[in-house]
Amino acid sequence: MPRKLIRKYMPDERALRSHRHLSWLGRHLHDPNLWYLTRKSVARAFLVGIMCAFMPIPGQMIVAAVLAVWLSSNLPISVGLVWITNPLTIPPIFYACYRIGLWVLGMESSLGHVDEWSLDTIQAEISAIWWPLITGSIICAVIFGTLGYLTISRFWIWHVNRSWRKRVELRLKRKK
Repeated sequence: MPRKLIRKYMPDERALRSHRHLSWLGRHLHDPNLWYLTRKSVARAFLVGIMCAFMPIPGQMIVAAVLAVWLSSNLPISVGLVWITNPLTIPPIFYACYRIGLWVLGMESSLGHVDEWSLDTIQAEISAIWWPLITGSIICAVIFGTLGYLTISRFWIWHVNRSWRKRVELRLKRKK
């Protein structure tokens, strides 16, 4: 895997360790496995980051940071991948999750035209979409998180094998 390319875009680990908003993680931030770029730590980071990105909860980055510490995945990549769901992508992603949840649960969409917005109306609408949204989000999180894990893991292996083959070819050319 092109470690130089990844390191180029990663934040400085000393700055993150001393960041005041991350101080609650304490000694766990000093675990070197959170900062190494290995196939397993980066693949786990993709699993954690993508799964957290699909969860319709506030504080996705905090959840990703805690899971990264718990699973010893690369912390900056785990937290950074949560931004797959950003203000531009949240509506289409969560709508797709909602539709998938409806399909899996065998429900019909209960979203309709609202004549008057009140706290009761909002509460009724949220309770109507909550289970399909959560169900679809969990399904998408598992599927896309697993795909991310497998894709990065396979890409890393392919890249290392290709690099070794190039080195062998270069060595053979030098000998000739």
